[in-house]
Amino acid sequence: MNGGNERKRVLIVVQNLPVPFDRRVWLEATTLTKNGYEVSVICPQARGFRRSRETLEDIDIHRYPLPIDAQGKVGYVLEFVWCFLATALISVKVQLFGRGFDVLHVCNPPETYWPLAWFWRAFGKRFIFDHHDLSPEMFAVKFDRPATPEGGGALFKALLFMERMTFRAAQIVITTNESHKRVAVERGGKRPQDVFIVRSGPDLSRFKVYDPDPKWRKGKPFLIAYLGEICKQDGVDHLVRALKLLRDELKRDDVHCIFMGGGSHQKAIADYAVEIGVAEMCTFTGRVSDEDLCRVLSTADIGIDPDPKNDWSDKSTMNKVIEYMFFGLPVLAYDLHETRVSAAEAGVFVTANDERALARGIVDLLDDPERRQRLGVAGYARVRAVLAWNYSVAPLLAAYRAALGRDTATAELPMQAANPKPEEAES
Repeated sequence: MNGGNERKRVLIVVQNLPVPFDRRVWLEATTLTKNGYEVSVICPQARGFRRSRETLEDIDIHRYPLPIDAQGKVGYVLEFVWCFLATALISVKVQLFGRGFDVLHVCNPPETYWPLAWFWRAFGKRFIFDHHDLSPEMFAVKFDRPATPEGGGALFKALLFMERMTFRAAQIVITTNESHKRVAVERGGKRPQDVFIVRSGPDLSRFKVYDPDPKWRKGKPFLIAYLGEICKQDGVDHLVRALKLLRDELKRDDVHCIFMGGGSHQKAIADYAVEIGVAEMCTFTGRVSDEDLCRVLSTADIGIDPDPKNDWSDKSTMNKVIEYMFFGLPVLAYDLHETRVSAAEAGVFVTANDERALARGIVDLLDDPERRQRLGVAGYARVRAVLAWNYSVAPLLAAYRAALGRDTATAELPMQAANPKPEEAES
């Protein structure tokens, strides 16, 4: 450890996305840098982020190539092994030849880095586990398995084991909401005071509200929007089927839908829209620039979150919901617990996994402009008063103080102020 008044050094490990594309991780990294920490990041390369080494905003970024395009269970196992070995090697390079680090901050998924955590703990490093996602439940959704040890099979049990070992290795856990905190305490065996809720709110300086641009509507009076990665668990097929019901059963041909985001399932969803005959109602943009994202959401009439209800989604905070609210969009979603916590008065929540209810919800909102405006105003205000990233800075810094053994007695106070309990958020 560095002593005296020297700056503390942090090594963040993320496997799911590269930085700075991973918005949450980049916000954490830049926040730590602005508050006196020296930050390095290890992540994979991806399209648009091919440089193996660069420094952005005083953050040292180390990227490794990802030659394995994970498909199926075997592909994921091979990818995890490759990423672990690459990360372990780079962590040694960072310690010996780079900035070094005092805190190892590992983001999931996956929970494969606990052996690396124990290795570096033997050298006096502190370990923070940044619990982004429920990996066992996500596996169950992706592979159509029950989210139980009995029904999930050997891989589900293995994921539970790795999750448990990661919690055990962590001195401090950062997580995204109250549901995930309960998992850390009840399933992971962590003390409540060692788990800090750092919500994934938007950086208000990154977004800008523009005047509506009719080109995105493709000649239709109304525009509805989906924002986010398009993977199997995200339920985007529900929205595509709801569009077909909207046109064929509810006789609405005045709506266009834009899907912003890449992901492993994006091409399959675009092909599916062609297959069921709604391609003319859809625009699939792939990943877009921040400016285009802002222009689309400034034009849209409704933001849609079609995540179906399951053991993963009901406990997960969907960033798209909060980003819709930033732009004053009413949020239409299936009735999920953490989505209700996020959206509160800005949301309309329909019967879970019922595509007709989703289509009917679209019509009801489009036909009621006063309600849309009321919901949008509530969401716009809620983001700026409760959910923006600046409200997550205090609990993030408190987690680091606790990890470094400083100010642990008051570490919970900023978290409680910045993160209302679910019942408070829903009132």
